[in-house]
Amino acid sequence: MHVERSPEPRALLVNGTVGVGKTSVAESVGDLLTHAGIPNAVIDLDWLRQSWPTPPEDRFNSGMMLRNLRGVAGNYLAAGAVRLVLAGVIENQEDRKLCGDAIGIELSVCRLQADLPVIHQRLMRRHEDEPEALRWHLARAGELAGILERAAVDDFTVDATTRPVGEVAAEVTGKAGWL
Repeated sequence: MHVERSPEPRALLVNGTVGVGKTSVAESVGDLLTHAGIPNAVIDLDWLRQSWPTPPEDRFNSGMMLRNLRGVAGNYLAAGAVRLVLAGVIENQEDRKLCGDAIGIELSVCRLQADLPVIHQRLMRRHEDEPEALRWHLARAGELAGILERAAVDDFTVDATTRPVGEVAAEVTGKAGWL
């Protein structure tokens, strides 16, 4: 596989259902890039959508996320980042295009996959003191996994069922051609 070390800015979105490990893997990809001396930034898309109230017609506050992403990505690129690592969910081709337009550079998408029982265990640990949030996330995990499987918006997939985060991140960067 050709390793892309071009100074031309590139972005990678780590996509997947809730609880699959998107944020942890994205942070680890950022660490790998840093250790390789490649200027980068890691952006969790969920944080860019956090505001209340959300518009009734925009269930996941995607409009706010895209507005914030445009500014944040531009700031990182202007500061010299050549790799943007995004953690988040895109459910269809239109969302992929909107996300790519917001960052203004080439976007690749990796979908993390894991067995649903493993995801449910992770979610139970994460939300053990939040019964309402746990119910929602458990239901959403399977629903979203199906949506993502059918949407096929990803350039490649990586299994994150049982391997350590660093190992998954190394495979992600390898498949992206970044390291």
